[in-house]
Amino acid sequence: MTFSLGIVGAGQFSGQFATLFQAHPGVGDVYVTDLLPERAEKLAAAQGLAGTFPSYEAMLESDVDAVAIFTQRWTHGPLVLAGLNAGKHVYSAVPMAITTEEIAAIIDTVKATGLTYMMGETSQYNPATVHARNQIAEGAFGRLFYAEGDYVHDMDLGFYDAYRYSGGENWKATASYPPLLYPTHAVGGVLGAWQTHAVSVSAIGVTDDRGDGVFDKEVSQFGNDVSNATALFEVAGGGSFRTNEFRRVGYPSHIRESRFRFFGTEASMEQLATVALWQDKKGVHDISELLEPKPTMSPDDPSLQHIAPELRAAFTSGSAPVHDRARLPREFDTLHNGHEGSHHFLVDDFVTAVNTRSLPSVNAWVAARYTLPGIIAHESARQGGARLEIPDFGDAPES
Repeated sequence: MTFSLGIVGAGQFSGQFATLFQAHPGVGDVYVTDLLPERAEKLAAAQGLAGTFPSYEAMLESDVDAVAIFTQRWTHGPLVLAGLNAGKHVYSAVPMAITTEEIAAIIDTVKATGLTYMMGETSQYNPATVHARNQIAEGAFGRLFYAEGDYVHDMDLGFYDAYRYSGGENWKATASYPPLLYPTHAVGGVLGAWQTHAVSVSAIGVTDDRGDGVFDKEVSQFGNDVSNATALFEVAGGGSFRTNEFRRVGYPSHIRESRFRFFGTEASMEQLATVALWQDKKGVHDISELLEPKPTMSPDDPSLQHIAPELRAAFTSGSAPVHDRARLPREFDTLHNGHEGSHHFLVDDFVTAVNTRSLPSVNAWVAARYTLPGIIAHESARQGGARLEIPDFGDAPES
């Protein structure tokens, strides 16, 4: 059984996923559309895709079965809703949306249509999250009571080039995107292991002082001048976790941009840029090799020439020993991976969910719990750190 798929957005990220979707035995024809038709045509020619559509609207009017959205992060909510309302299954890059209302509408539409929705959160399969999830399931931490998740990606390490590529002449207006509205690489890595959800938050933002027109309220499309932010969340059932969203930071984000720590009554786990440790009351164990993906392609590969060198590591990582690749199609064995080995699993999750009509790992309800905490944290930071309650849409209904 296969289904046809339309790729929405032909930017730096989508080409890598187009290759994987096209190679998956559960997917048939793959198409693409972009606001810049020449980009769509170039991607279709390079990947040997089935064709292009002149617009997203034309794609939705076609008989394509599903769409995969790889557009600017603040556009996802409306595009997802349009796709679902047109009868298409939807895969969306992160974040799910940027308002509580958009998230609520997506959940209501998924319930009403019965269609598959999945958010492609890479931290769901970050090796540290996978290992922590396995250890939590086995009770190795004892009672987990605290965790930390960081997304530490300096603007100088590739983001300026990426925003120029996607934003055109007015790129600075969107390069100021508020860090806490892109929370899922940090929040999702914590909650992807710890089976709970955030119920309240207090957050603090740091006003940017670079003075180059990025994170300038007068320039920003979002009225944002914060480049670094920290949020402390309370979780259901007792406990807390802290996340950092840093865009001005002296840290090698090209080595590891997302990192995690988990603390329980019997053991703890901590990850830095190049080291990961498991610790209990008897001692310390280095688990770095267990969590280290092995690259599947060179950062100098011709297919990555349009991507800033500082960003290429995100597209080249293979799988880590902690990853269980037995479930993946053999067609993926020799194909590029990315974001610490997550891309293969995300594509397979969505394809399997559509073809079996089952819930994917990061379904609409999970996606809401990964995204909404950041939206409320952003508002908390705007209110000087006020502690705010986080709405919850509950667990996914049993299929």
